[in-house]
Amino acid sequence: MIMMSLTQNRFSTRSLSTILMVGLLLTFILLVPAQAAERMAVKVGLANIRSAPNKNAEIAWQVTKYHPFQIVKKKGDWYQCKDFEGDRGWIYKSLLNKTSTVITIKENCNVRSGPGTKNRILFIVDREVPLKVLKRQGRWLQIAHEDGDKGWIHASLVW
Repeated sequence: MIMMSLTQNRFSTRSLSTILMVGLLLTFILLVPAQAAERMAVKVGLANIRSAPNKNAEIAWQVTKYHPFQIVKKKGDWYQCKDFEGDRGWIYKSLLNKTSTVITIKENCNVRSGPGTKNRILFIVDREVPLKVLKRQGRWLQIAHEDGDKGWIHASLVW
């Protein structure tokens, strides 16, 4: 009986080690792609998002300066991008840079004079307005619009 329980104990230890290694490997495989997603922003006044990675492909939609994208795939000088709604398209890489930007995801977003709801509302922005991030303070972002207007917006209002 003692011999059998030692064998069972070794088997249990090996099984547990194998399960832990497989679990660690799966965690690594699932988390790394999500963390490795590159985020970029449009650096020109107006950019075409195309249906395929070439200049003759149909223009799917257009975006303005500071529009943020998650880069999904690269093919030569073209980047497949995904926006805050999950829409995908292709953009020429020279139209993008790594400027930190966000886009409003709610209607009537208050932009304030400082980080906090007790600060004065400077202006209100609609949904889908891209903004450049100048500074972060807790859950508040100091932002600038393409037209030069600046203020603070809460992170829950943007992507």
